[in-house]
Amino acid sequence: MTERTRSTALRSTFDRYLQDKGKGRGGDGGNYRRNASRELERFHEWTVGDRGDDDWTGITPDDADRAPAFVDLDEWVFREYARHLAGDRGLKQNTVQTYYAYVSAWCGWCVNEGYLEAHYAQRASATAPLPDDDGRKPGDQQAWTAEQRHALTRHVDEAARHAVEVFATLPTDASPLDRQRARYAALKATRDRALVYVLAYTAVRVGELLRDPDDPRRRGVRWEELNLEDGSMDVYRKKQQWDAASLPDPVIAPLRRYRRLIEPPTGRWPVFPTFDQRTLATLVREELADRGLRPDAVRERREERARDLLVALEEDVRPPSLTTGGARSVLQRLTADAGVRVDHPKHAYLAPHGGRRGMGEVLVRAFGYTVAARYLDNSEEMVRERYSHIEAGELGDAATEALGEVDGFPPGDCSRLDRGDGNRDAGSRG
Repeated sequence: MTERTRSTALRSTFDRYLQDKGKGRGGDGGNYRRNASRELERFHEWTVGDRGDDDWTGITPDDADRAPAFVDLDEWVFREYARHLAGDRGLKQNTVQTYYAYVSAWCGWCVNEGYLEAHYAQRASATAPLPDDDGRKPGDQQAWTAEQRHALTRHVDEAARHAVEVFATLPTDASPLDRQRARYAALKATRDRALVYVLAYTAVRVGELLRDPDDPRRRGVRWEELNLEDGSMDVYRKKQQWDAASLPDPVIAPLRRYRRLIEPPTGRWPVFPTFDQRTLATLVREELADRGLRPDAVRERREERARDLLVALEEDVRPPSLTTGGARSVLQRLTADAGVRVDHPKHAYLAPHGGRRGMGEVLVRAFGYTVAARYLDNSEEMVRERYSHIEAGELGDAATEALGEVDGFPPGDCSRLDRGDGNRDAGSRG
């Protein structure tokens, strides 16, 4: 390590590291980049003394009037940061491990780039204060049960049926605005229904289905990427390539009914457009102005329609897809409206990833790990790890059956333990 690199400020390398790790053109997107940026900023605040206790003044010498540099880093620094993360701040074990891993990955990159001589963050003495990883990922354990899935789909079925019926049975003398309001309500209800069915039965990741603001390549599935006749949908997978996902029979009818109602102007329209009024209002105003309409003409066009989504449909102003965060808000609303009880430490509603995990449970129990892995677009090893509780339960049943056949112990009968055998053991000990 040269004297120049030794004196390089830590923070000056963050942007380049994040660009290398980011996704999309220029490395500007991706969830990893966003999360790593947050943790590196926290690490930097700690190195300058802003995030420690009252006695912590940072890692630079007291007589040094400069920002923390690579000359200040060694395994003791990372050991102290690991101790800081593991302190009594209410963080779970695996969360501490995750936060430290972001900083450790940056440290490894710095070794490769010549800023550091060794990967200090991975030294045994540095990682010693970290708690043991319990093997669970924060917030990734919810799985929709069959009862929850059925309750939610029944609710969206009824809501869509009612909204469509109201729209279809409007009297002939209903005003144009009343007809538009009814159509808008039917569109929203059928969109929500289709979204719930896709999340519940396809096991597609929500980031593969909808728009991710942090990854420009994930702009949401479009109608041209659905083949309802073949039962397939093209999605941009987590493995960074396009692939076909299955659309099972329960999903087809909700999508067809929704498509007939929305009548997308082109196949490039998102299957699940945002219904956010502010987003649509801005989009419609700007797009119509770009097409040469004067402000008063734009205003008149919008006032003739009950909602800007209807203007967008009529004028083929393509809206953005619903975001992954927007889907969570939709599911929060639908879970509450359906009265579904959710007992989960992090999510008090049926979260999108819970639909995927719930479908994984169904597939593993019905067809085993190999079929489930193909459907979930995961390795069989990963599926076995995430659904290991199913295999544990099956092995328990096998052990109980073996006890009945070999040991003469009736399955489910604990009476011997409560009567003679237990008493004889007690007597012999006495």
